[in-house]
Amino acid sequence: MNGVAGSGGGEGGEGDVRGKGLGKGSVGLVGSAVIGISTVAPVYCLTSTLGSTAGEVGVQMPAVFLAGFLPMLLVAFAYRELNKAVPDCGTSFTWTVKAFGPRIGWMCGWGLVIATIIVLSNLAGVATSYFWLLAGEITNNPSIAALDDSKLVHIATCLTLIAAATAISYRGMTATKGVQYTLVALQLAVLAIFVAMAFQKASAGSFDTGLDFSWQWMNPFAVESMGAFTAGLSLSIFMYWGWDACLATNEETTGSAKTPGRASLIAMVVLVGSYLATGIAAQMAVGSGTAGLGLGNPETSGNVFAALAGPVMGPMLGILLFVAVLASATASLQTTFIPVARTVLAMSTYEALPASYAKVHPRFKTPGRATVMAGVATGAFYTVMTLVSENVLTDTIFALGLMICFYYSLTAFACAWYFRGELRRSARDLFFKGVFPVLGGLLLAAVFLKTLIDMWNPSYGSGSTVLGVGSVFVIGVGLLALGLVIMLITERRSPAFFRGEILTKSTPALVVED
Repeated sequence: MNGVAGSGGGEGGEGDVRGKGLGKGSVGLVGSAVIGISTVAPVYCLTSTLGSTAGEVGVQMPAVFLAGFLPMLLVAFAYRELNKAVPDCGTSFTWTVKAFGPRIGWMCGWGLVIATIIVLSNLAGVATSYFWLLAGEITNNPSIAALDDSKLVHIATCLTLIAAATAISYRGMTATKGVQYTLVALQLAVLAIFVAMAFQKASAGSFDTGLDFSWQWMNPFAVESMGAFTAGLSLSIFMYWGWDACLATNEETTGSAKTPGRASLIAMVVLVGSYLATGIAAQMAVGSGTAGLGLGNPETSGNVFAALAGPVMGPMLGILLFVAVLASATASLQTTFIPVARTVLAMSTYEALPASYAKVHPRFKTPGRATVMAGVATGAFYTVMTLVSENVLTDTIFALGLMICFYYSLTAFACAWYFRGELRRSARDLFFKGVFPVLGGLLLAAVFLKTLIDMWNPSYGSGSTVLGVGSVFVIGVGLLALGLVIMLITERRSPAFFRGEILTKSTPALVVED
């Protein structure tokens, strides 16, 4: 017998978990893993944070990639176990409500939603920049590439891409899956070519800043300071964020209790392998310093592949790297709508948000209104941030790490608390439902607190300040505080949820394994 044979106990059991009307069985194991990889957008993450990470920790960048992978892997076990017991598309929101109650669960859901809105806006911005960069390369006309420097053109293009991604996501998982196979295969293939050519350039000594490989690169304890390590780790964690999109499709996946968890682990292995190979190859080819093509050069670190495409791959193949970054950002822009729309759908279904967002499209079987809401919020957020200041937009990326650590750590702790009655049943239960999730949660909570302290310093992020306080701190804490205010307003309008009458705290009574 598979999965949950029966569950209950606590204050209400699992009988209060509701179906949402989503399309059943529309995604399999491979499709789910592809969605997870696509949402993370490995090529986009590498071009955005490879240089920044090298700038923080130097040659220990590969070690920090591994260090960021560890808590994510431990938290992935928590997601897998919770999904087996409660396969609900609300994921972190639903599970933390079941473990800790409505208020903590609501804030956990808010952390996921606002983190997704931030990353969607940045994905759209990167896709826009590479669209015009690619257009300039293809036409060999720098004036076309320079159109991206116009805020009006940039914002208009960005909003168009957001609208297109929203429309595709609106049409359902089948449409999403078909596009994703192509885009994910393309970016991984081009990344493999880049890695191979970077190793070739390194062995030929093509660049003066290149380095010989050293196993010391894999030692996280060699980072010069704890502050630098934490900053690098926060960026590394951001690079893995998004794999949990596999779990957000659990109600639409064949074998909803087990397939999403397996898919998330497959996605994690592909990601860590891609990051390590690219990081080591790039560092051997051009080094991690701040001069020339060095990864830590502040003039190019925010968009590494734009600087390395031509020198490493040549003018013709270099265009492929531009295509890969555009494909990566575009693919992720589309699939990242999945977790936010389904979290909003679940929160509305359980009366934690207005009921209008609980509507599912009768034909496409998708959370149509929630998807459109996410698209509108993303477009508005990006437009406002771009018009206010490019520094503010940059600081949202640094603040994103705070949101990710917040809701991932809560979910990890929720796993151990939810299954607390089963931890003595077997060694497997003890480690996969207790020890691993708690360890992952503690690691992410430590990063959250250290990042919170470091954010206070104006030098963190872009260097912008608000009344002498770092703008990254103001953005990160301000967005969490905004969630608290919205929660208090929602509590007045939907008291039943916050009294625990809709989705109740519980513990599993019986989970029968294979």
